[in-house]
Order: sequence, then structure tokens, then C-alpha cells
Amino acid sequence: MVKIKTGLGLDSHRFNEDPSVEKSLILGGMEFESELSLKGNSDADVVLHAITDAISSITGNTIIGAKADELCQKGITDSREYLKLALSDLGDATISHVAIALECQQPKIDPLVEPMRTSIAELLGIAFTDVGITATSGEALSDVGRGLGIHCTAIVTVVA
Repeated sequence: MVKIKTGLGLDSHRFNEDPSVEKSLILGGMEFESELSLKGNSDADVVLHAITDAISSITGNTIIGAKADELCQKGITDSREYLKLALSDLGDATISHVAIALECQQPKIDPLVEPMRTSIAELLGIAFTDVGITATSGEALSDVGRGLGIHCTAIVTVVA
């Protein structure tokens, strides 16, 4: 009997405002050329954090939080490593689709969609066509919508 599970993950990070902080903007496991960067102990990749949380909601094993903080303290700040931990918890289940919604005023997401879909598909071991990404500006309705950071919602569907 085929069993389908769906997980939901959310993450938000503010932009760094300190000009002395030299950090790259990383989204979906990719470094983008930008004057912007996100504040966080890790690389602050909101996309991979949301995907990792969505997988955690399927497996019941939380990665973003104590496990990621522990890795950060050891100097492991690459969110791809947190995602690997979550993926290892899936066992025999396979990811069939990932839907990602980003909210931000900047950067413009449309030019980043294709490379992010490619990166995420490779990281998850799924087809490019099984990764969907949409974006909205947020219409200034929240801090994110007013340009203070980026919010990501991810839905992961697995088949077991």
C-alpha cells in the first residue's frame, strides 16, 4: 500500500544591517551575487531551512533547532548539511514534489528561480520538474513585505 505524506516548513531571516559583516546571500543551497545577506548563526538559507523543517514535520525528527545549533557551534554553518540530516531520516520514503513560496521585496526572485530549482533538485535527488518556486513581494504588509528580510514556506510531499 502506497502512503503519501506532506510536510510544511517555514523560515524567516532578517537582512544583515551591519556593513562590517561579510556574508554571502545563500538561497536554495546557492550563493548569489548580492550586496544583501541574511542574519543568522548558519548561512541563513531560508529556503533550505524551510525544506528541512518540512521534512522534519514528516519524520518527527527536528533538525533546525538543537541539532543545527550544535553543528553551528562546531563551525558547520552550511544548511546543506542540515538538509542531509533530515533526508537521512526519511528512510525508504522518496520525495515526489517540493513547493516553495518566497516572500521578499529584494532580491528579485524571478531571475533566481531556475538556478534554485536546479540546486534543490540536485540536493534532494529529484527531477527539476518536481521543484516549484513562486514569489511575492508581500505588499508591505509585514516586516518582510517592508523589505527587512526574507520568508520562505516549503511543502514537501513524499511517497512511502
